Amino acid sequence: QVQLVESGGGLVQAGGSLMLACAASGRTFRSYAMGWFRQAPGKERESIASISTTGGHTYYADSVKGRFTVSRDSTKNTVYLQMNSLKPEDTAVYYCAADATLSGTNRLLLHTEYDYWGRGTQVTVSS
Repeated sequence: QVQLVESGGGLVQAGGSLMLACAASGRTFRSYAMGWFRQAPGKERESIASISTTGGHTYYADSVKGRFTVSRDSTKNTVYLQMNSLKPEDTAVYYCAADATLSGTNRLLLHTEYDYWGRGTQVTVSS
């Protein structure tokens, strides 16, 4: 089992940037595919980025492609989400998630395919 703790959320103006971090506990971090999904008020959860176990492959939702970058540092058991050119519609709670069973390869993971996720961090983008 793995525990995930997100950090780095906050309030930012449109066009600004934020970097989210997700610290993972446990020795099996390297064997998990990781990712991020978000949920805005009144909306369904949206998977936005995933990264392979080695970090060599990344996948993005169209809504964030070209603006967000997911990365991982296995020496620190941490996953990052660099968010640039933020828009008001990016406002949501952002969750870090781990796929222990490697549900899918070579594609963006669905939020339902993750086995573990954190409590989330709020990102608010003002216009």
